[in-house]
Amino acid sequence: MKPMSWLRRIAAVALLTSLVGCGAMMAQNPSGNYRPVNAVSDNPEARLLLKGADVTAYFTEGKYLQGNPQFRSSYEGVDFRFASAQTKALFDQEPAKYLPQYGGYCANGLVYGIPWGGDANTFKLIDGKLYVFGGQGSKDAFELDEKTNLALADKYWTEEVKGSNSHLQRLKRMVFRVPHYKSGDELAKLVAAAKAKP
Repeated sequence: MKPMSWLRRIAAVALLTSLVGCGAMMAQNPSGNYRPVNAVSDNPEARLLLKGADVTAYFTEGKYLQGNPQFRSSYEGVDFRFASAQTKALFDQEPAKYLPQYGGYCANGLVYGIPWGGDANTFKLIDGKLYVFGGQGSKDAFELDEKTNLALADKYWTEEVKGSNSHLQRLKRMVFRVPHYKSGDELAKLVAAAKAKP
């Protein structure tokens, strides 16, 4: 790649990172062992995971449910909301069982070492674990080769992302892309081709 294109890419990602702001950096990078996380600051919670989605509902109801600020818990410096006192109690008994993989970031983004996105409405349970995606397109792309993509996401989470600063990791992997990187357009074409097969 030409040196100038590297500089442009670094400048663009740095600008994007600065626009995200300090609040997001603080929310996504708690001090506990479960980090970084797909979290926002929403008074009174400083690090609200998945904008308050009830993480137990994916397992008990098989669907996304928005949590209620009345029912809150904290685990490893991350804040959670629940739809009811019962689902809060389930989480409080066994929090690790209900935690989304990769801190709630898009599992397909983690295939490329990028902790970004993650829409609470788009998810999948795989072997009793919760995986969140950045939308249906990301989920479809991940499912093209679920076994390989799961192995890649696990590898990058374990070797690079877990315990790191989400914004610095994002910057690193937007500039220095993994060898198998595919753009959103490339993935969309692969998904369309797979769906077109009889």
